[in-house]
Amino acid sequence: MIRIGIDFGGTKIEAAALDPAGDYVARVRAPNPGEYSAAIETVVGLVAEAEREAGVTGCTIGLGMPGSISPRTGLVRNANSVWLNGTPFDRDLAAALGRPIRAQNDANCFALSEATDGAAAGASVVFGAILGTGCGGGVVVGCELVEGVNRIGGEWGHTPLPWPSETERGTHACWCERIDCLETWISGTAFREDYQRSTGLRLDGQAIVAAAAAGESEAQAALDRYVDRLGRAFAVICDIIDPDVIVCGGGMSNVAALYEAVLPVMERYLFSDSFATRVVPALHGDSSGVRGAAWLWPLA
Repeated sequence: MIRIGIDFGGTKIEAAALDPAGDYVARVRAPNPGEYSAAIETVVGLVAEAEREAGVTGCTIGLGMPGSISPRTGLVRNANSVWLNGTPFDRDLAAALGRPIRAQNDANCFALSEATDGAAAGASVVFGAILGTGCGGGVVVGCELVEGVNRIGGEWGHTPLPWPSETERGTHACWCERIDCLETWISGTAFREDYQRSTGLRLDGQAIVAAAAAGESEAQAALDRYVDRLGRAFAVICDIIDPDVIVCGGGMSNVAALYEAVLPVMERYLFSDSFATRVVPALHGDSSGVRGAAWLWPLA
C-alpha cells in the first residue's frame, strides 16, 4: 500500500509517496502559486506525478495544511495563508482528485511523523513544536493525534507568552489580531526581530547564532532571551500534558545550543519536584510534514 502525503506550505507544495516501511518511492514539489484554483491544480498535478514515479494509481492522500477545518462550518480557519480561510479546501481538493482525502494542520502532521517513526518513536505522550517562520504545535498520545472537540489541540503559537516581564507585556501585535502570542516571541522570525530591536541590524537567525558562538555580546543576549522565553513556553506544555518528549522543528530547531540550555529554564518554571521530559530535534527535519500527512491513513 502506497500512501501520498501533501505538505502544503506557504511558498512550496510537496508530494511524497511512501511505502509501508516509510521509505520514499516518489517525491516531487512545486512553488505554491498563492491563488486558490491554481493551488488545487498544482496539488492535483503533483499527485499525478508522484503516482507516475511510484508506478501506482489510486493512492490514499493525506494533506498537511496551515490552519484547520472548522467543525462548525467545514471551512478553513486560522490559516496564516489567509486566502485559504473561509474556503472548503479539503472538499474542493478531494473533488478535483476524485477520491477522499484526510486533512490536518501542518504542525499536527509534524508531531504525528515524529511520534510514528521519528525522534519520539515509542513515546507515550509527544508534543511537536514548530519554531520557524511562525510557531505551532501538535499533540500525539499513543501514536494518535489529539485534535480536541474544537479541533484546536496543540494551537500553542497563539497562546500568550507565560510569566512575562514588564517589558514583555502588551508589546507585540500578532497577525491573528491578538497581542503577545508565542508566535511573536519564540518563532524564528521573532528571534531575528528581537536582535534587530536591540542592535538595529538585520541578520538571519543562523548569522545571529554564529555571532553568539563567536562571542558577540548582543547576539548572545538575544539568544539568552530566546532560550528563557522558550523554556517558559515549554514549561506550560509540561504542566498541561506532561509529555515524554518535546520534538522541535522549523529553523530554530537547528540551533544545537538550545537543547541543553532550555532544560534548566523549564525545570525552574515547572510545577513538579522531578523533571524527565526530553527536548530533542526532529529526526526527519523538514520532511516530517509530508511524512505525517501520509501517516494520516493507517496501513490497515
